[in-house]
Amino acid sequence: MPIYLQYYFWLLLVSGVVLVLERLVPRSPAQEVLRPGFVQDLFWMIFNVQYVSWMLAILAVHAAAWVNRAFFHVGLPDPESLKLIASWPLWAQFVTFFLIKDFLEWNIHRALHSYRWMWRFHKLHHSIEVLDWAATFRSHWFEIIIYKVIIYLPLVVLGVNDLVIFWILVFSLLISELSHANLSWDWGIFRYVLSSPRFHAWHHDVELHGKNGQNFGVTLVLWDWIFRTAHWPNDMAFPKEYGLKDGASYPRGIWARMWEPFFPRYFRKRKVGKSLPRGSNEGAGLEK
Repeated sequence: MPIYLQYYFWLLLVSGVVLVLERLVPRSPAQEVLRPGFVQDLFWMIFNVQYVSWMLAILAVHAAAWVNRAFFHVGLPDPESLKLIASWPLWAQFVTFFLIKDFLEWNIHRALHSYRWMWRFHKLHHSIEVLDWAATFRSHWFEIIIYKVIIYLPLVVLGVNDLVIFWILVFSLLISELSHANLSWDWGIFRYVLSSPRFHAWHHDVELHGKNGQNFGVTLVLWDWIFRTAHWPNDMAFPKEYGLKDGASYPRGIWARMWEPFFPRYFRKRKVGKSLPRGSNEGAGLEK
């Protein structure tokens, strides 16, 4: 397989380019490359990209076989046989699946803020207090599973070409890293469509600007503008603080953060790791 069709090549290339941009035109020039939590974010990048993705790939094979058998026994065509847009031109597949995938991700992201049991997993991402390219990867492994499971069915039913899926992943990686980067860009007139460092920074604001938060767009932000969850103040470009409001009770260690969502009382009782200053959104506006 050519190197330009390998995800790890683009992961390193995109990360390197964004890191250089952060040094050339930083939003906060005094922000250090090796800021607090940087090494841990590298761990999450390696763990989630390498091991969690590998695990999900194996599970997907078994899950697909089980789903196909289940549909067969009830007399329905299996999802993989439908391939609704497999014959379409690649550009049309790209646009169609990209829009469907991003809208689903926007809804999942909003749900992660709206339901208490889902917020427990997403909370790790909001423990970020300094935004940069590496902060992109601080996510709980179970949150990734939630995303992948929900996206899987439309992916299979549509029969999207593997090459299309690959380039969508690369493009999403680029926008995600730029959105978290130490940059001040807002994309000008395209700020209503594409996530930017300025737009996404408000998502990580320590203060809520909506019932369950704001600016949930993953790659596209037009959903936020359509459904009125966008926050774009004209009098202030970036928040004063990022992080968790209840940060003092949130563990700092990798092991504790990995399992705290499943056993919150245990880890809070033990007060694992040093406390974090500040924090985001615990209990504020959560529906369930």
